[in-house]
Amino acid sequence: MIGKFAAGGGQKAGEFYTPQQISTILSEIVTLDSQEPKTGKKGKLDKVLDMACGSGSLLLNVRKRIKDAGGSVGKIYGQEKNITTYNLARMNMLLHGMKDTEFEIFHGDTLENQWELLNEMNPSKKIEFDAIVANPPFSLRWEPTDTLAEDFRFKSYGLAPKSAADFAFLLHGFHFLGKEGTMAIILPHGVLFRGGAEERIRTKLLKDNHIDTVIGLPSNLFYSTGIPVCILVLKKCKKHDDVLFINASEHYEKGKKQNTLRDNEDINQPNDIRKIVETYQFRPEYVERYARRVSMDEIEKNGYNLNISRYVSTSLDEVKIDLKEVNAKLTTINDSIKTNTEKHNEFLKELGLSPI
Repeated sequence: MIGKFAAGGGQKAGEFYTPQQISTILSEIVTLDSQEPKTGKKGKLDKVLDMACGSGSLLLNVRKRIKDAGGSVGKIYGQEKNITTYNLARMNMLLHGMKDTEFEIFHGDTLENQWELLNEMNPSKKIEFDAIVANPPFSLRWEPTDTLAEDFRFKSYGLAPKSAADFAFLLHGFHFLGKEGTMAIILPHGVLFRGGAEERIRTKLLKDNHIDTVIGLPSNLFYSTGIPVCILVLKKCKKHDDVLFINASEHYEKGKKQNTLRDNEDINQPNDIRKIVETYQFRPEYVERYARRVSMDEIEKNGYNLNISRYVSTSLDEVKIDLKEVNAKLTTINDSIKTNTEKHNEFLKELGLSPI
């Protein structure tokens, strides 16, 4: 019902809703690492957070994914600034059969960290989450202050610029990520290559080996904007010393108003969602025009720029033309034309006709 409202309500209505197909990708990613190695079954996520939860669809999707696979979720936590959307999220939880002890939704400003639960200064008592998912407002203008510069969430990295709070949302969530947890956040492509303060934050995250995967999605998937977005996957204890790039920008089904990621059950039909998730899961070295694992040395040589097309281009290589070979073919063709013209003229003479 919420999805239908967001689709029909235009840009404003879509701001609080993450399309189900994208929600599925984020949910699959953060639950994959909870799998038990021997059985392949999903384990348990004690705490899951969405610090810009909107209607709560992402949190509910994570819970459903892991429960359907035989795992469990202890408690889900969400934060939402808009009072109407905050109430919608709480109703959404109850409508999905959740008890009030199984979730906690807080009304407040994430960037100001108004939630007392997340303000514990004692590191030993700090709450940490096994999985964090988020689809914060893209490039939101905010007012970073000197006080926020000393905030425990931002102090080690610096403040995001006034023009775009994207990294502020990311750093907020990342601070509360558990050591074995996974964070998947949807952001505009600008965070991958913009300079200034964002470049400094991005560089430190890379040098500290916290950015695990960069996934580029097609344009026009959202109800609120047509811009293409990316998914950043972050971990505090990565198992790999490279970054996986997935360029899924050309894998979708075009619609009149919205593009969609295909999710066909038939193995003979394209399944864009499954391809993204399985590429993330199995982490291949290279998939032509789709994915590649990139070393930190290469990223450093590129100035810590994460623009996806630098590492995985979807363009087709130009066909190389051998001029000598082409010239030889043209010479052969011209010789053939000359020989056949002479024969033709001989026939014309025999018929008493003028040659050409």
